[in-house]
Amino acid sequence: MTKKVGAVLVAAFVAFVYLNNTSHLTDPVGAEPVLLAHRGVAQDFSREGLTGETCTAARMLPTPHEYLENTIPSMQAAFDYGADVVEFDVHRTTDDRFAVFHDWTVDCRTESSGVTREFALDSLQTLDIGYGYTADGGQTYPFRGRGVGLMPSMEEVLHTFPDRSFLIDVKGGDASEGALLADRLAELSPERQEQIMVYGGGVGVSVIRERLPRIRTIWRRRLKQCLIRYAALGWTGYVSSQCERSVVMVPANYAPWLWGWPDRFLQRMEAVGSRVFMIGDYQGEGFSQGFDDPKRLAKLPTDFSGGVWTDRIDLIGPAVGKEVPAVLSDSSNASERRP
Repeated sequence: MTKKVGAVLVAAFVAFVYLNNTSHLTDPVGAEPVLLAHRGVAQDFSREGLTGETCTAARMLPTPHEYLENTIPSMQAAFDYGADVVEFDVHRTTDDRFAVFHDWTVDCRTESSGVTREFALDSLQTLDIGYGYTADGGQTYPFRGRGVGLMPSMEEVLHTFPDRSFLIDVKGGDASEGALLADRLAELSPERQEQIMVYGGGVGVSVIRERLPRIRTIWRRRLKQCLIRYAALGWTGYVSSQCERSVVMVPANYAPWLWGWPDRFLQRMEAVGSRVFMIGDYQGEGFSQGFDDPKRLAKLPTDFSGGVWTDRIDLIGPAVGKEVPAVLSDSSNASERRP
């Protein structure tokens, strides 16, 4: 009799876990994937042997467009290709502005040298950010002279695209930079803040999280805590506070192990105010790789309506059926600053 009761209890537990986590009984949270364009439309580069010190502009791959990352034209092109969100990088400058630029130094992409945050914004904007790009080991530099004045400020980006969603990567990690960025973002309307997400170092981003609850935030440690705790307890439907109001980046090879993946998981994250973006496989080297090959889209669940992170929105947008204007912004104008 005891064995029968035990068997019934086990069966009831298994049924509960299944019914509580199956996506077959859950409607998708949206109609199509949400695409995030990493740094807008950018020049692709070889990732073989890539380290944090690698100058990616010096290993440019042949790319069928003339846009440079983190510029107004590249962001416009990303939205034209179907991006719902554009990610860009910011550095605090000596005059307490925020320059949109990825690298810790200007040595790789420009004709100058030095730490990016040790320049004033006006000085940075005189540099040629296309200066260092080469696809043939330095024999030719196709963008030299064409990137002068293309480095925007964060304010310019937000002003140029007043109704678009952005993910801001804060390259510095101290509390004072987080406080300054919070001051700038606090000037936005509550509705506009809802369209902004921020990630980067935990010390600085946590200041933004505390002061501006409408803005979704994440940093590496918090993301790991979110996913690990969900893996342990998500079968119950429990979502830890580390996942709330967050940007939840899910590696493609980790996603199938999440309770309720995909629709029930997406539903739970949406319920706590978070947005989910699938990224490339986690291999212990960080989360920079995205879905860049349209063939990789086969890894997505059927009718997936979560976010997809990509460095090649020009390929992925059309591949998922995003409506792309018949005439995109002319790539020959990529070196001209847009208002």
